[in-house]
Amino acid sequence: MVGLAVAVLLPAAPAAWSPVSPAAVAAAFAAGQLWVVAHNTAPTELGEEPIGYLFGLANAITELRSGLYGVVAGLAVAAPTAAVAWLPGLCYGVGVALDKLDGTIARTVGRETPLGERLDMTVDTAGFVAAPVVAVLWGLLPWWYLLLSAARYVFLGVRWLRRARGLPVFERPDSDLGKYLAGVQMAFLTAVLLPAVPTDLGWRLAPVVLAPSLAVFGRDILAISGLYPLGGRKED
Repeated sequence: MVGLAVAVLLPAAPAAWSPVSPAAVAAAFAAGQLWVVAHNTAPTELGEEPIGYLFGLANAITELRSGLYGVVAGLAVAAPTAAVAWLPGLCYGVGVALDKLDGTIARTVGRETPLGERLDMTVDTAGFVAAPVVAVLWGLLPWWYLLLSAARYVFLGVRWLRRARGLPVFERPDSDLGKYLAGVQMAFLTAVLLPAVPTDLGWRLAPVVLAPSLAVFGRDILAISGLYPLGGRKED
């Protein structure tokens, strides 16, 4: 993967507090994303042409994004020297720019698949972990911005717990607001990670940018619990 190759060749020394190298973290982070997708993909889903199903052009682009976000994660344990100062923003920004391309290609060639959607969601979620962690560890954002990284997993945890307890899980509101706010987060995190953007500006804007996203996650948690709106439809 291109991202992993960059991580291996990257002249990034680990931070003084880190016992592991940035390349090792990058490789583990990217591999973890693929493991999550594989764990949730049944062999029967692959059909009669598993190679084409797994390795289409759209999926290859998504996997490239996975590698780029792996590099970002690796830089979380790197010393923030001048040699690598631009790399988190560039890698994350390129991954964001490619975010719509994989879906567009899949729709154009008629290869939209559950695997592709699952891979895209996993990579998006991973990006919202890697970028805030780097920003916090490098002093570019306050520690509480990591709530963005945790929000998705809290939502998934609540949904899993309700199912495990035999409680109904209701549908979320039919709204594109979450997608728009995700786009805002991607743009903000890219900007914050670039050295050209003043750090104090990122800190001042952080609560304004974070609050709407957390509010939507809170709304969705209430929705799947049947509390917003009361009496919503159950998931299939």
